[in-house]
Amino acid sequence: MTHSNAGLPRTARLLRPGEFSRVYDLRQSAASGPLVLYAAPNHLEAGGVRVGLSVSRRVGGAVIRNGWKRRLREAFRAVRSGLPPGNDFVIVVRGGPAPAGAEALRQTADAIAALAGRVVTRKGYATARPAPAAPRPKRRR
Repeated sequence: MTHSNAGLPRTARLLRPGEFSRVYDLRQSAASGPLVLYAAPNHLEAGGVRVGLSVSRRVGGAVIRNGWKRRLREAFRAVRSGLPPGNDFVIVVRGGPAPAGAEALRQTADAIAALAGRVVTRKGYATARPAPAAPRPKRRR
């Protein structure tokens, strides 16, 4: 069990929908097992690493979703210092039960680090531009 002072500070989290959209719109991702990691350069002065978590209702009930989020936060804390600086990451869970145990936590942390490395070292990542937004249909009244 972790203490509240070991949590992720606000500066290490993606908090607003616009921040998530910016990462998704860049369309730079890698997947492994039940995890998909999206990445985008963040251009912050501090050059920190930030994370956002997305665990939909398709994954399961509230207990399962919250279990996933706890495990992902713990795994992210373990590998945060080793991730490439100056990037925002969104981790999406596809499905399945949350990993349990120390070995599963280590494997999840290793998967996050490997996925981040795959995306960030991809040719053209640093110069990638967001995909053009699809035109929205006009609303009829």
